[in-house]
Amino acid sequence: MAQDQPRNDEYDEKAIDDWLPITSSRNAKWWYSTFHNVTAMVGAGVLSLPYSMAELGWGPGVTLLILSWVITLYTLWQMVEMHEMVPGKRFDRYHELGQHAFGEKLGLWIVVPQQLLVDVGVCIVYMITGGKSIKKIHTVLCADCQPIRTSYFIMIFASIHFVLSHLPNFNSISVVSLAAAVMSLSYSTIAWTASLHKGVQPDVDYSLKGDKQTVVFNFFSALGDIAFAYAGHNVVLEIQATIPSTPEKPSKKPMWKGVVFAYIVVAICYFPVALIGYYVFGNTVDDNILITLQKPKWLIAASNLFVVIHVIGSYQIYAMPVFDMMETFLVKQLRFRPCFTLRFVTRTVYVALTMFIGICIPFFGSLLGFFGGFALAPTTYFLPCIMWLCIYKPRKFSLSWCTNWICIILGMMLVILGPIGGLRQIIISSKDYKFFS
Repeated sequence: MAQDQPRNDEYDEKAIDDWLPITSSRNAKWWYSTFHNVTAMVGAGVLSLPYSMAELGWGPGVTLLILSWVITLYTLWQMVEMHEMVPGKRFDRYHELGQHAFGEKLGLWIVVPQQLLVDVGVCIVYMITGGKSIKKIHTVLCADCQPIRTSYFIMIFASIHFVLSHLPNFNSISVVSLAAAVMSLSYSTIAWTASLHKGVQPDVDYSLKGDKQTVVFNFFSALGDIAFAYAGHNVVLEIQATIPSTPEKPSKKPMWKGVVFAYIVVAICYFPVALIGYYVFGNTVDDNILITLQKPKWLIAASNLFVVIHVIGSYQIYAMPVFDMMETFLVKQLRFRPCFTLRFVTRTVYVALTMFIGICIPFFGSLLGFFGGFALAPTTYFLPCIMWLCIYKPRKFSLSWCTNWICIILGMMLVILGPIGGLRQIIISSKDYKFFS
């Protein structure tokens, strides 16, 4: 891991690119795009959608679900189109596109902090989700066993990533990502079918809970939850970078095909879970619908196992761009030699860091609202629109101009309001939390 100055010819720029996780392999097929995008998007957020509906109510809830699906599909299309907007050049990373749109230095300062917040934040949330899901399996299958602290289950989940995180690039985690995508569809189906089988509860209530102040803050938090559920854009350019491209067959065609199939899966997962879950349980639904469902035990245990498998893949999808940033900085800026030791140390430290933070603040629903509004909304809802306006400069008041500004305004509302509700819930939850409990 020793530094190497001046750099030997053996480690020229091309050799470095062939070593870095995002640019080391470009032989992915269009269906890789499908399951990578499903894995990136359909994650822990889908399980909180009924709870979000309970905080929003029928009208605002359904409207936001549909609007978010349409807006994020549109902004994702923009990013796919902009990946190769410059002939002979590919924007393989989100910040590279940002630098093209805003300038070399300003683009880095605008994009990198936001992307890091998203990727690291999602990894922390999934660390918590994985640990709590393992705990739920233990509780369901061994009700008479002595309770084990949530912190230890988070450590068990983290131990998996201390191994998987050393897979070199996106294509090397394809099997993990495919399994995760299948699991997301499976546990989403279990969530809404089990709810439907349980039937509408006798005392179901669709009114908003709490006093006026609580209702308002819960509404804000639910906006962040919705934004979190539609995350995925933060890794879309990195996913597209793995697809081969020629002037005759640009990567945007297979990438877009994969995205369309992915969004069909997203709709199949999200809408039944959100609407049926809220319809059956009303405002008594938990922030994770699988917690609300208590029977049959084997089904609840299976669905939580599916969640664990899914968030294993999701964690790796969101961690890979972070690994790429760290390794790029160490090799290109600090001029370390690209080697196994460097990769082993940096990735191990990252997994340990996300595990420690997850143990410190294991508040699932609150974190969704906070990270969803504060971090995910900009990179998903409106940053692609701003880059599109900067690069293509559509005529004022044209359809493209109006559409992008509508997305920007709605996205800004999520950024301002979502974190307020999420942060309030974190503060409330932390009052009764004991470390290693």
